Formats: sequence, C-alpha cells, structure tokens
Amino acid sequence: MQHLFAGLVALGLAAMILFAAERVLIHLEQATIIATAPESFTLKNQGLAFQRAAAHSPNVLPIYGSSELLRPAAPERGNIFFRTAPTGFQLSPVGSGGANPLVMLQKVGALGSALRGKKLAFSLSPGWFCTAKPGSQGYKGNFSPMAATEMVFGTALGFGLKRDIAARMLQFPETLEQRPFLEFTLRRLASGQPLDRVVFCALWPAGKIQTTLFELEDHWAAVHHIRRQTKSPPRLQEETVDWPQFIAKASKAKPADAGPIQQPSRFDRKIIAGSRDVGFRRGIKGSPAWIDLDLLLRCLATVHARPLVLAMPLGGDFYDHAGVSRSARDEFYTKLRALVEQYHFSVVEFQEHDEDPAFLIRHQSHLTAKGWACYDRALDDFFHGRLPRH
Repeated sequence: MQHLFAGLVALGLAAMILFAAERVLIHLEQATIIATAPESFTLKNQGLAFQRAAAHSPNVLPIYGSSELLRPAAPERGNIFFRTAPTGFQLSPVGSGGANPLVMLQKVGALGSALRGKKLAFSLSPGWFCTAKPGSQGYKGNFSPMAATEMVFGTALGFGLKRDIAARMLQFPETLEQRPFLEFTLRRLASGQPLDRVVFCALWPAGKIQTTLFELEDHWAAVHHIRRQTKSPPRLQEETVDWPQFIAKASKAKPADAGPIQQPSRFDRKIIAGSRDVGFRRGIKGSPAWIDLDLLLRCLATVHARPLVLAMPLGGDFYDHAGVSRSARDEFYTKLRALVEQYHFSVVEFQEHDEDPAFLIRHQSHLTAKGWACYDRALDDFFHGRLPRH
C-alpha cells in the first residue's frame, strides 16, 4: 500500500508539473503572437499551438486558405498589409498549396471551443468546385495527423458530424497508411453501427493520451520556433486607409510573380462560345468539394465561430476563350452564395471581377495586387462589423 500511495503521489506531481509547464508555454505563445501571427510557416500549418494563440487574441484575424496566402510577395498581400495592424488588427494566414475545405474543417474541429465567438476568414479557390475529380495531392500535402486526431477525439463536434467527416477522410487512404490507430477509429466512426460506436468510446482514453502527446510536442516545437525567431516584432501603428485610392493604386501594379510566358496550348485558339458549358456544369454538380465545404460550415456553426467566406473569382477571360459562357460560370457563384448563406454566414465571391484581368495572376487562383487590395478591404470591413464589400 505504501508503494502504491507513493506511486500515486509521484504520478500526481508529474501531472502537475506537466500542466504547469504547458501553461507557461501557452503564455509564451500568446505573449509573442504579434511576431508570429503575420508569418506563414510549416509548424503553424501542421500544428495547433500558433492557431490557438491567434484564436485567443482579440486583435488577430485568422485566415485559412491555400497558396494564394503565400503569393505574391507584394505589400498588398493580407499578412503583409496588416502586419503593423494599420486598422487595429493583424491577419494570421494558415495554409499552403493545395489546402482545401476538408483540411480546413479538421483544423476547425480540432480548435473547437477556442473558436467560440471568434471572427475568422476562409479563402476558397473556385477550381476545387468545378471538377468532379479534383486532385488529392493538395490534401495529402496539407494533412495534419495532430489536427485529425484532435478533431476525432475532441468534444466540440457531435457524433453524426464526425461520422460524415470520417467517411470523407477514408476516401484518402494514402494519408492513413502509417496511422493504423487513426484509420481504425475513423472506420468505427464512419460505419455508424451501434457496436462500432461502443468501440469508439472504448478507444477514447487512448485517443486522448495521443492528443496530449501531440500537444506537448507541438508546444515544445513552438517554443523552439520562437527562440529561433530572427525577425523583430512589428511595431504596431494605426493609420487611416483610403480604400478606393488604395485599390486604384494596386490596380496599376504589375503582378510580382506572374511567372514565365506560357507556351501556346490548345486554349490559344478561340472555341465556340458556350460549347463547353455542359462539361463545366457537370463538374460543378459533381464536385466533392461542395460536400467538404458544407461539412466545414457545419463545423463552424457547431463551434459557434463567426466566419467570413471569401472566394476568388473564376478567370472569366480565360473561360470565355475556352468556350465556357458567363451564364454557366454564374452557376458557381449562385451555388456558393446559397450554401454559405444557408448557415447565415458572410460571403464575398467577387463575382463582378469574373472578367477583370487585373484581379488574378494569369487566370490562376492567385491574387494580383488589386485582388489582394479588394480582399483586404473585405477583411477590414468584416473585422470592424461592417458589411464586407466586393
């Protein structure tokens, strides 16, 4: 009995020490948020420590997206423009090339209660929603075992929502090949059978232990990143922004990374207007990205977050040349608005810039200086409680 009592005391002391250490690490992450919020780096995208710190900061607006958050290296790009909090807040980008709504919803589910009442933004690439068979490389490259595990074993989402998310995650078995415990758990969730639900509940303690280990590793990695930080924290200073003038100036800027001139392709010849509308509409109707976006919106509603959904416009001049009419493209914007507004969230899809060659870099899902300037204004309006403008 004495040895048992001593062992329990030792375990209790160890737990207290770990808890105290975690509190200290969290305090450090929140105290240095001014320096880390505007930066994009792998640990922020794959871990959760810096995302939680941003969620708890009243003067930081997180934005989740894809490679458009990293390009171009222009002063209008959101995290650069808002670096010194000119209008009272910083923008914290999370994402990298190919990140899609299925990746984003796992992060939302993992953060859970940290997002309650929190304003945050999501940047969507229209290409995800216009093809029935989108590539999986982006999802695999951005998959976070930590976020997936914390979402599965967290308490923020209900069993039904987790079941639907698990069914989608199992369609990407490559991300689970080295994670048999997570795969087994997802299969129990996706089945929806009473016995599998009992098995999932039995697995819950082991899952919580794994999430605890993930969190400790993430916090130590965050401290290491902070200590290696070489950039000086930005000096915050508010200023008055003349948005019409700012956007007009950005409209004249030359794209910073337009890339090399593309070689002639099959799209260099004019195709009969509207001749490819049927295929385009079929892609919109059959894209699984709509399922993932709906799951993301359900997650946001469940955790009581306050999101703004931004969508880059389609490159209208390119699609006109490729035989896809404006009326067909308008179906994308209409469907997007209807889905987001169904959850009573704010959405800006920039439909009026569909044929604006100055908004996107070479019709890709990358914003020009003007595109980012319009994004910046919408983000500023949203943060300050105004109706976001296009």
